[in-house]
Amino acid sequence: MTIKNILTAIVLLFHSFVYAQKTTTIINETDVSRIINMLASDEMKGRKIYSPEIDRAASFIADEFRSAGLKPLSGDSFLQSFSMISATGQTLTAKLSGKELDPTDVVLLTSKPSLTIETAKDYRVEKITTSDNLFSKAMQYSKSKTNTIVLVDKSFEDRFSRLSFLKRNFFKTEANIVFVLGDINPNDLSITATHRITENKLTNVVGILPGKKLKNEYVVFSGHYDHIGIGKPENGDSIYNGANDDASGITGVIELAKYFSAKGKNKRSIIFVAFTAEESGGYGSQYFSEQMDPSAVIALFNLEMIGTDSKWGKNSAYITGFEKSSMGEILQKNLTGSGFSFYPDPYPDQQLFYRSDNATLARLGVPAHTISTSKMDSEPNYHRVSDEVHTLDLKNMTEMIKSIAISAQSIIDGKDTPTRVDVNALR
Repeated sequence: MTIKNILTAIVLLFHSFVYAQKTTTIINETDVSRIINMLASDEMKGRKIYSPEIDRAASFIADEFRSAGLKPLSGDSFLQSFSMISATGQTLTAKLSGKELDPTDVVLLTSKPSLTIETAKDYRVEKITTSDNLFSKAMQYSKSKTNTIVLVDKSFEDRFSRLSFLKRNFFKTEANIVFVLGDINPNDLSITATHRITENKLTNVVGILPGKKLKNEYVVFSGHYDHIGIGKPENGDSIYNGANDDASGITGVIELAKYFSAKGKNKRSIIFVAFTAEESGGYGSQYFSEQMDPSAVIALFNLEMIGTDSKWGKNSAYITGFEKSSMGEILQKNLTGSGFSFYPDPYPDQQLFYRSDNATLARLGVPAHTISTSKMDSEPNYHRVSDEVHTLDLKNMTEMIKSIAISAQSIIDGKDTPTRVDVNALR
């Protein structure tokens, strides 16, 4: 090693040591414990969507953002609310050139209690082909803002009926979306249907630290605050507290908000967001992404299940979709000499890159990745009532949050810009 390389390594090590020292007083285990114990308490009853308890959790997070000195992303509230529709009790008659179709070959999404489509000639026509992922494509089309007929290839015949799950939760819209099994002529289709329509509110919690110089460029820190609520008892316990999944990630987001707000020198704007409904289809991150210009989002750090030691032990974590942008390499570089290491996702067969809230913005080209420590091949408390705070390593989790702060700094400063995700290479 040359003298120049040795000096460079010493400078990097000293910089990392000094920076880590500065994070200690703000990001600390006492505060981490306070926040996660509140979010994962029995009083929150598992933070299920549409429950009073998830509203209470949202208010708690909003208060933490306010206390940290964040500003609302828009308006005067940290609560970013939107409506979801559930359509039940459907009666449906579908005809093709006057001949009745099997109603199980049609799935209709509509916000209207009663609907008659005499002809679908004015509807946009899309197709789900044999090479497509049925459910991914169906979710995409379910958000259409124009009347749409989606023709689903017959090869999906055995799974088509499962698209009915879309009727349980879809975004409120004036558009009608019709999924039909088979390659029909949409002009010959007519439908008469009735539903019982229920409108429910979901809420993200979003705050921002405006940038000092690059205020129209955004770095996002996110996690999801919903969990699965109350379920089948195990050993007398029926509350799925979701301490690791994902009260741990939200705790990290709040701590990072406090840290960067106190530091007060961010050149790029930083958005902190607690997503809702990740466990129910990722609706919170989908709605958030629609409010953003994806070209202005420089990076998204999604924190998901960071409360346990990783497969490499303490002071380590992995990044999903590591190879899909240069963000992971930047974070690794910035942790040189810190004693903490980021690794590529060791569980590629589980497709974790597509299973958390980073995926929505990644599909729009944003370098959006999830950071996690969860051992997904042997996680004993995943979606169990045993996912409680006492099973977590809060000291290691605190050090991880500090390391995320260190690794993100050059991106926040505008010194590093990760490469974009190639959307054509995504499944």
